[in-house]
Formats: sequence, structure tokens, C-alpha cells
Amino acid sequence: MADTSQMISGVAERYASSLFEVALEAGSVDAVNADLDRFQAMMDESSDLRRLVLSPVFSADEQVRAISAVADKAGIRGAVANFLKVVAGNRRLFALPGMIRAFRQIAAAHRGEVTADVTSAHALTPDQEQELKSALKGVTGKDVVVAVTVDPTLLGGLIVKVGSRQIDTSLRTKLSTLKLALKEVG
Repeated sequence: MADTSQMISGVAERYASSLFEVALEAGSVDAVNADLDRFQAMMDESSDLRRLVLSPVFSADEQVRAISAVADKAGIRGAVANFLKVVAGNRRLFALPGMIRAFRQIAAAHRGEVTADVTSAHALTPDQEQELKSALKGVTGKDVVVAVTVDPTLLGGLIVKVGSRQIDTSLRTKLSTLKLALKEVG
């Protein structure tokens, strides 16, 4: 059986690359990024929109009509509105969250930035976030955009992912390691 996550990733990257090329030619990379961020926020807030995007139950025609209406209501026009309609018409809405992530990565790379996915036990203060960016810039040699998510199950510490590297300083991981070490001893 084929690895579905790889297929989604490949589809997402191809669509995101195409959208980036269109945005770059039009000189509207920042505007496209802002529209995609707005659409992502709407998906995060609406379970109905998430169901529309992720469910294979809806026909392509239904998805195109619904996505068009959502984009119009949100004031999303131009390249992103057309992009969303093409994605819906091609029955690829299921990969839209990956497309948005891939677009952000391509745009950041174009600006000479690298994205760090940070999972924290608690929300970071602006000072902590700036200190983390500075530390990561020292390691990567590039400007770093930090995408922070909060996961209280970490108990404390951070998990930082930059590219293929991951640093896990979470208290949960340290306690799990200690638990395994104690089992081996006892």
C-alpha cells in the first residue's frame, strides 16, 4: 500500500510551487500569504469548513461552489480564490492544509528565512520568542520564523523542529527517559 502522507506531500508541494510562481510573477507573494493565512484561520475555527476540505463525500462541483462562497465572504480574491477553485475542481482539497504549509515554506526560503516549528508547554512571551529566534539564527545562520503551538502535556520545556532536525527538551520526554532508565536498573 502506498504511503498516503508522501502522496499528499508531493501533491501539496506541486500545487504550492505553482501558486508561488504565479504570486512571484504578479509581485504578490505577501498578499497571497496573507490570504492563505486568513483561509487557514477560518479552517482552524470552523469544523464545517474542515469537514468540507477533508471529506471525500462532497462532489467536486459542490466543493467548488462552497469554496467560492467562502472565499467571496472572506474577501479572498485573485490568485488565491482561483487557486482554491482549481484545487477543489481537481478534488485535491484534502491536501490544502499541506499546500498552505508548503507555500509558507517556499515563501520563507525565497526570503532567506527558515521556519522552526516550536511546541511549548506554555505560551511564550514576546521576549522568550525573540530570544529563541536569536538562538536559532545563531545555529542556522538564517533569519528564523517561529511557529509556536502550545501542548500542556509537555509539562515544561520545548520541542523545536527546524528542517529535519529536532531538539526535544520537554519535561515529558525527560521523565519518560528516566522511567525507562529506572526500569532497566530495577
